[in-house]
Amino acid sequence: MQAVVIAVLLVFVLTPVLYMLFASVNDDLAVARGAFWPKSLHLDNYSKIWSTVDLGAGLGNSVVVAGSVAVVSALVAVATAYVLVRFQFLGRGLILRGLLALQSIPGTLMLLPVFVLFANLSAVLGVQVIGTRWALFVTYLTFALPFSTWVMVTYLRGLPAELDEAARLDGASSWRILRSIIIPLSWPGLVVASIFAFLLGWNDVLFASVMTNPDSRTVAVALQVFGATQEGGAIPVYGQLMASALICALPVVVLYLVFQRFLVGGLTAGGVK
Repeated sequence: MQAVVIAVLLVFVLTPVLYMLFASVNDDLAVARGAFWPKSLHLDNYSKIWSTVDLGAGLGNSVVVAGSVAVVSALVAVATAYVLVRFQFLGRGLILRGLLALQSIPGTLMLLPVFVLFANLSAVLGVQVIGTRWALFVTYLTFALPFSTWVMVTYLRGLPAELDEAARLDGASSWRILRSIIIPLSWPGLVVASIFAFLLGWNDVLFASVMTNPDSRTVAVALQVFGATQEGGAIPVYGQLMASALICALPVVVLYLVFQRFLVGGLTAGGVK
């Protein structure tokens, strides 16, 4: 019975993926008619998208922005979580409750305030902010840090405090304990926090469509723009659309496969309960 349930779930999950794969090498007219199996292979769809969709620039911007957010948010989160877990100070409980409260704020409500803030900052400093990668980096980091910090707080609570005490007896400072003990033992939690932060920047369309220009737009915006250009015309280039979507999903799939062991450990052994 368990095997039947797993098989049914796999069918539901894999059918859309297989449809995208077959449509990416199928004729556009055949896809428009509803054909599932390609009668002839059109592998040139994968070569055309690099010029029609401007996929290369979008992928580069997404990797730079999302990767930077993932690394920085994880490092800041583990340091912040170490202070919140290992030290007692006034306002500690308020900060922890604030981290949870920030998760309930919809990102759409923050779009206008963030845009106005960056616009005023540009006017005051005389430096262009909107339309740059830095604008996206700061925006995504703002939303990623609360979740990443809470993940690390939950994970660090599972690490015995005796490790810190033993290191202090040997003369280690708080920075040395964080660098030599906490971070090496927190890799599963760090991977979970990093991947979620990476996905936040990789999948976002709302903020990226407002904060970027044609030179700094991410791959999600590039796909959106390319899809919008196909509306109202003749037969859309379904093959190129599906090929672009598969290539954009590939880095995330590879990321999960590479760090699968750490993800399982971070989500079960003290990371997210």
